[in-house]
Amino acid sequence: VQLVESGGGSVQPGGSLRLSCAASGFTFSSYVMKWYRQAPGKERELVATISSAGGSTNYADSVKGRFTISRDNAKNTVYLQMNSLKPEDTAVYYCNAVRWYDAYWGQGTQVTVSS
Repeated sequence: VQLVESGGGSVQPGGSLRLSCAASGFTFSSYVMKWYRQAPGKERELVATISSAGGSTNYADSVKGRFTISRDNAKNTVYLQMNSLKPEDTAVYYCNAVRWYDAYWGQGTQVTVSS
């Protein structure tokens, strides 16, 4: 099982990034996918969730209206489009696959928002 995040980097406030998480080794289309983030000295925070078929999404209040989660089950990939980025969005972003008692995590990708 592998979840590999990519697309992180450094961006100025107001900028955009698109994170990707490529999955392998399990039936991706059967799993709910989530993006979490963890800033230095803070607990890991749930950012966005998408249902297995992609028809339902949920967002943390802190990112609602700025971030969009999506998935392509044909490509076994989940995305997080991040717009209007703020310094407080700086964190390591992790993707997470969940189905019943199964849970898998990626290694994380750093996002830094700074002028």
